[in-house]
Amino acid sequence: MSEYKSEFLKTLSDRGYIKQVTHPKELDTYCDQGTPIGYIGFDATADSLHVGSLLQIMMLRRLQKAGGKPIVLMGGGTTKVGDPTDKEKSRPLLTNEQIEANIAGIKKAFEPFLKFGDGPTDAIMVNNDDWLSKVGYIDMLREVGVHFTINTMVKQDTVARRLTNEQPYTFLEFNYLLMQSYDYLELFRRQNCRLQFGGSDQWGNIVGGVDLVHKADGGEVYGLTAHLITTASGGKMGKTADGAVWLNADRKSPYEYWQFWRNTEDADVGRFLRLFTELPLDEIARLESLEGAEINQAKVTLANEATTLLHGEAAAKEAEAAASAVFAQGGSAEALPTVEVTKEEIVGGMLVAAAFMAAGLTESNGEARRLIKQGAAKVNDVQVKDQNAALSADDIVDGTIKLSAGKKRHALVKAV
Repeated sequence: MSEYKSEFLKTLSDRGYIKQVTHPKELDTYCDQGTPIGYIGFDATADSLHVGSLLQIMMLRRLQKAGGKPIVLMGGGTTKVGDPTDKEKSRPLLTNEQIEANIAGIKKAFEPFLKFGDGPTDAIMVNNDDWLSKVGYIDMLREVGVHFTINTMVKQDTVARRLTNEQPYTFLEFNYLLMQSYDYLELFRRQNCRLQFGGSDQWGNIVGGVDLVHKADGGEVYGLTAHLITTASGGKMGKTADGAVWLNADRKSPYEYWQFWRNTEDADVGRFLRLFTELPLDEIARLESLEGAEINQAKVTLANEATTLLHGEAAAKEAEAAASAVFAQGGSAEALPTVEVTKEEIVGGMLVAAAFMAAGLTESNGEARRLIKQGAAKVNDVQVKDQNAALSADDIVDGTIKLSAGKKRHALVKAV
């Protein structure tokens, strides 16, 4: 178990979050006294966060539960540049309107995890566009640029890799480190924030901010990173064959979210229970020790706990019941992802392949046809053998048609 004294760092260490810390002893002392204030930044590149950001959200939640004050920093300003970290090419630039719409969508993801308000440990949400859009270019160069050397900046992994591979690295992207570091300086001045944390891919940017606060204001601040999460088989956390596992219910239904966790690889169950649930460690150790078919009990627990945190207990129970109906009894359930299609379109000869694409089970008609060719496509639990098969009125049962892609992915077509 961890040697940290503060509840926050002890929890992070015991549950396997921590990879790097700038000043471990000093940070432990800070977190063990008074109300530690820490932040994580989230750029607004989409209108929802996905499971890949859940680790950071959970760390903010751990901070609040340990008596600290979380700050959610929305990157309204930095998104205008685009974080180049670990990217092989420049991100597409978004308009102000796109960024504002994305921030509005992203805000929904934090509400189930954090208590926002005006209290000493209540979370707050701020937008770095409030200061980045107002600082003058000369002011930025004089206050921030003077503390950074090109010698150090070109040694950052992303910059060095792009230069070595002779890939373009724009001057716009080169400024991202300065902008993110300036965020830390502003939050130190405005909120007395003394901790920035995030994924380990942000280590260089976080250290840059720590150094800037020290050089510019003499402030003692700290940085902490968590491990980047990959699956046991080496896949990227939050990415599936269907695409990203979004946190917003309008992008990924509670049932689909539940199913994502239920499909966790055996070797990942214990680790994910520690990181993404609040079950006691001794209970997690018991679940992790299950073998054979019993490991599925641990996966159901993981799915229920993770879904409850985001969507609530009722949604988790409904998803579990839906999964039981689909997998155990072979029936359908209302909680399955559903797409509405007019009855006229169905009886008019809608191709099964088109229905699979409309329901989000495949990304194209061609992919659906390949699924049929492989014998992995079913309509109402009956295998489809003809790649050009069409739906009919006979397929509509109680107003819906159940589609299955393999054994684990299902959706309903609702005739309207």
